[in-house]
Amino acid sequence: MDEGTSFTDQFNPAADIFRALAHPVRLALLELLREGEVCVCHIQAVLGLRQAYISQQLMFLRQSGLVSARRQGWNVYYRVTNPRIFEVLDQVKAMLPAPFQPWLAPEAVNCSCPKCRVASQPG
Repeated sequence: MDEGTSFTDQFNPAADIFRALAHPVRLALLELLREGEVCVCHIQAVLGLRQAYISQQLMFLRQSGLVSARRQGWNVYYRVTNPRIFEVLDQVKAMLPAPFQPWLAPEAVNCSCPKCRVASQPG
């Protein structure tokens, strides 16, 4: 151990991850991102929360290194940076008495982003 550091300092990165997970909306965001990249407008339509609040929670996840963003035109898309976070979430879910409820499929959500429009078009 380096001089000036304590034994517990090595646990700071893990604590940062758990801090990022310690909010129900951030957990819901990660569950939405489990299927891949999602735009903010889609998240807003699924969760029914204000865009500013969603962005605040996504910023917290981004600062913790759990998600990243990319802009395409007017839309901002988020994705998980390390899918191993889902292993952590799965272990937590296994400890719960009831499973999480599924969210609405893109075709059931009133979202006009290009990804949702393609998903909702008849086959």
